[in-house]
Amino acid sequence: MRKAEEILIEILRSRGIVNSEDISEFLSPTPKKTYDPFLLLNMEAGVDLLLSEINNGTKICIYGDYDADGVTSICILSHILGMLTDNFTYYIPSRFEEGYGLNKEAVRKIHDDGTGLIITVDCGSTSYEEVELAKQLGMKVIVTDHHSIDNVRADCILINPRQKECTYPFGYLAGCGVAFKMAQAIIQKAGLPRSAVNDVLDLVAIGTVADVVSLTDENRTIVKYGLNKINGNSREAIVKLKEAISLPWITSENIAFGIAPHINAAGRMASARDAVELFRATDETSMTQKVNDLVHYNSLRKKKQEDAYNKGLEMLTGDEKFVVLHMDDIHEGIGGIVAGKLREASNRPVIIVTPSGEGMLKGTGRSVDNIDIYETLKRHEELFVKFGGHRSACGFLMDEGNLQSLQKALDADIDEMLLDDPGLFEINTFWDMELRPEEISIELAKELKKLEPIGQGNPKPVFKLKAVELGGLRFMGAEKTHAGFTASTPEGRVDCVLFKKAQEVKGLLTSAEPVDLVGTVELQSWRGRDRVQFIVEEIM
Repeated sequence: MRKAEEILIEILRSRGIVNSEDISEFLSPTPKKTYDPFLLLNMEAGVDLLLSEINNGTKICIYGDYDADGVTSICILSHILGMLTDNFTYYIPSRFEEGYGLNKEAVRKIHDDGTGLIITVDCGSTSYEEVELAKQLGMKVIVTDHHSIDNVRADCILINPRQKECTYPFGYLAGCGVAFKMAQAIIQKAGLPRSAVNDVLDLVAIGTVADVVSLTDENRTIVKYGLNKINGNSREAIVKLKEAISLPWITSENIAFGIAPHINAAGRMASARDAVELFRATDETSMTQKVNDLVHYNSLRKKKQEDAYNKGLEMLTGDEKFVVLHMDDIHEGIGGIVAGKLREASNRPVIIVTPSGEGMLKGTGRSVDNIDIYETLKRHEELFVKFGGHRSACGFLMDEGNLQSLQKALDADIDEMLLDDPGLFEINTFWDMELRPEEISIELAKELKKLEPIGQGNPKPVFKLKAVELGGLRFMGAEKTHAGFTASTPEGRVDCVLFKKAQEVKGLLTSAEPVDLVGTVELQSWRGRDRVQFIVEEIM
């Protein structure tokens, strides 16, 4: 029987973390993997321009996105700029009226407000026309971003690790990660206290996890230190948000499924400014009100999301190759989430389009693992007025008259892909390694905790229990959709729980024949006592 530590090391090696130095760094509670911010292309020029403009008394505007990455990016730079000047403001476009990224109307508003320098965060890399307008109006522009860059790029100081010319050692920073590197550079150049870096680590951790970037390399370092800061309760606004959503201790999963959705709900249901103002608030009354607002927005988001999801399910026929749904009556702010849930239900890429006024449609899409939705839609870029995204998600604006052409083009694309790969839509059950029931212990569960923070690029380990006998079956829940049981071999057994699927696999659960289980190892703590469970995801 393998020891818990041996199993952990085997998992790390299967993920490419092989030598002792890398293993030590990966597991260290105080990792050291971080890089000089001035290795980012154009960072020195950007910081020099910013400090020069501050010295000249120029008004500065931080322009960010309306999601958690954009919100935290704005708060990070605001904190650092606030140590140097009070002559700055921020701008977040409306998801509903302006859409993602820089737009010309906003640029004109910012100019009319007396701004001389715009710094973008989490957007702007491909905003060539908008940057040109800003320059024509007499403003200077620094773009900080992390999104993919095509042939069109903003002609200004552009700080983005995705640039081909950029030799920064890690290319997967979130938007807030790039803002954080700029904050580090400002602190160095301006001679600010190094402690200022620590002041914003909690915000960088939240934005990094929320934006689903790889939690490896420098991102892992950032998030580990950020989680320590969050759980040290040093920022009262986060303490109040934690309390409001009943999260006494924060992990990366708690950010992904608790904190981030509440921040995002502000931009989806009202204005992302509410989330920014929560983190910028200094008095308890304002913090409490903003937290209550975010909780309300998230509750509203969940209700509208569920309604829209059910409507979407009714629209599916089951014969779709690439799902494109025209949904007139859903809340525009939850289109992306609903597209993601419908993708899971149908195992097909899904686009939802909603009316956007003046004969235009706004679209948001989510894709399955084997289809790059960004590259697929980019083949038909002539159909869009605006278009952007990445491998798994996209957004666009188009004339409603082009919708039928888009559907036909995407169906043809899928036909072509299926000719090359008939298994395009097959769902393969994956596991990291096989375990035996007797190897699943409290010690193993504690060793696996060392893999935190868990997320994109560093998923929770999945295990297979082979040829186990089930016993002690009990169905749970009002509709008996959950089940608890034991899985055993002659050498040992482990307690198991299966959620939601119990009735679907009732035959296998009640069979006398051995089965294979795939799932995760979880440590359960209750009133000071620990126990280990195997959370079943698949039964075969």
